[in-house]
Amino acid sequence: MNVEALDHVNIITDRLDETAEFYGKLLGLVRKDAPPPLTPQTATWMFDAENRAIIHINSLDCYRTYDREVEPGSLTGALHHVALKCVGYDEVKGRLDAMGAEYQENLVSAINLRQIFTPDPNNVLLELNFFAD
Repeated sequence: MNVEALDHVNIITDRLDETAEFYGKLLGLVRKDAPPPLTPQTATWMFDAENRAIIHINSLDCYRTYDREVEPGSLTGALHHVALKCVGYDEVKGRLDAMGAEYQENLVSAINLRQIFTPDPNNVLLELNFFAD
């Protein structure tokens, strides 16, 4: 058994369109309908440039195989943040400024890593990592 990579992050929200727009504007992800039995009214997936659905966004009333109580917009329980490896630091920072978004920068000079931390519309904290960028 071997874990190859993180497959996706699932966000339950009462702001489906706003959340999809945020990930599209900030990260350039492409919004597509989730596969059946999910519907476009209750679920959308955000795809990266390699056509991987890395962010799944579901409405509160979306069917979930493993259902549990979720409170949109609250802090995310034991999950502190989601880290994404990115390129284009200056472009992403410019997008955040244009969006009027809250963010914090950090430098880990020992490994040549610049970071941007920003919450999405649901208070999911993103850690955007830019190695040697």
